[in-house]
Amino acid sequence: MKSLIFSLVCLALAEGLLRVPLASRRSVYEGLREKGALEELLKTLQYSAGGVYTEELINQYDMSYFGVINVGTPPQPFYVHFDTGSTTLWVNSVFCKSQACTYHPLFDPAKSSTYQSNGQQFSIRYGTGSLTGVIGYDTVNLGELTVQHQKIGLSITEPGSHFSRPLHDGIMGLAFKTDQQTIVDTMIQQELVEEPVFAFYLSRNSERGSEVVFGGTDPSHYTGEIHWVPVAQDSHWQLVFEGFEVNHQSTGWCQTGCSAIVDTGTSLLACPPQYVDGLHRMLGGYKDQSGHYVFDCGIVSSLPVLTFVMNGAHLHLDSSTYVLREEDSNGNPYCRSGIEGSHQAYRNGLPYWVLGDVFLRQFYSVFDQGNARVGFATLA
Repeated sequence: MKSLIFSLVCLALAEGLLRVPLASRRSVYEGLREKGALEELLKTLQYSAGGVYTEELINQYDMSYFGVINVGTPPQPFYVHFDTGSTTLWVNSVFCKSQACTYHPLFDPAKSSTYQSNGQQFSIRYGTGSLTGVIGYDTVNLGELTVQHQKIGLSITEPGSHFSRPLHDGIMGLAFKTDQQTIVDTMIQQELVEEPVFAFYLSRNSERGSEVVFGGTDPSHYTGEIHWVPVAQDSHWQLVFEGFEVNHQSTGWCQTGCSAIVDTGTSLLACPPQYVDGLHRMLGGYKDQSGHYVFDCGIVSSLPVLTFVMNGAHLHLDSSTYVLREEDSNGNPYCRSGIEGSHQAYRNGLPYWVLGDVFLRQFYSVFDQGNARVGFATLA
């Protein structure tokens, strides 16, 4: 089978496999919705071949990753954030009167012949942003994959400005909490995917080509073996790792273990707050006038490697991964740290990290619900 797959240049991976690649917002999307070009974008960037379903997603400045889904019958399109750190799939709705909702398309359940609801209410508070809404059930399409009677939240209030950002039409929660009926749980129950697995390849530097694959992995994006790490059942992909090194020297911070969640919904790498200042001192970073950790751009190439020791594997982040190169208001180079302090010091008695996009861009990342584990592989 492997030889057949590679002879076909991986056009067909397996029945029931959904592959969703990502593209750069900076290069293909900015202003499209305002210019009325969204529909044309969807026409040109969606296709399927041999059981592999592909559609372009958006890399928003390397800070968030979005993909288009269609909700209801007939379908209503929305860009949602693919988020392993939460459970609920929700979209902006016509019930919402908050200012944040005025910037987005709104789902209208009255226009969907497959929508059902018993009026159950919900509320969610994220690290940034919160909302309330009503739970419904409807058909959701990702490319040509159709998920029926999917639990979905319709927003009613979205306080503040966080969800007013251009691509925040909603969030697709992918946490490992089977009692919440995430869309992956529904795919598994309806036997739509070959394996209870999904995997991410996240592009960097505004490059196109990122993707999330449902039902398996995409071997074109990684080499060698996948290093597996057990996760806690009924969790936000929470794991325990045994070591953290700077320049290949142990910090001693994880002598009895460190706790972490693997979170595509967090943009940066979040370090336990009790260590974040010390880590930046080791790296030669400092705080600017705005309170952000920054580096002298002239020394970035010589900054030390960070290493996470997970289930015996040494996973390395070099400075090109954890330093974010930008420009200041005058167009001068500005090198901001991709590491921040996490919102809590300990979880389950262990120093607490959040392995967000800064970490995940360095690896091909696999989420295996069937075996309660996550895997990391070297990028091809």
